[in-house]
Amino acid sequence: MRTAWDPKQEKWYFSIVDVIEILTNSDRPRKYWSDLKTKLINEGSELSEKIGQLKMKSADGKAYKTDVADTGQLFRLIQSIPSPKAEPF
Repeated sequence: MRTAWDPKQEKWYFSIVDVIEILTNSDRPRKYWSDLKTKLINEGSELSEKIGQLKMKSADGKAYKTDVADTGQLFRLIQSIPSPKAEPF
């Protein structure tokens, strides 16, 4: 799972698609995240508005912008994902 530490804010940020892949075993975590983000927006959730992006290294070794969440945002996001892996995560 890709992570980044922000020393100014003293927060960890986690790649959302990586978390989704772990929780759902989806072979298309980006699509799952896109659908979930749309659902959250339609429900009026402020979570999707607070999601930021950071450059993180991908499997091909290049850095690309990816949606990230801090710990608090991540816990709220995990609650939106029906998965038996969510509670231990």
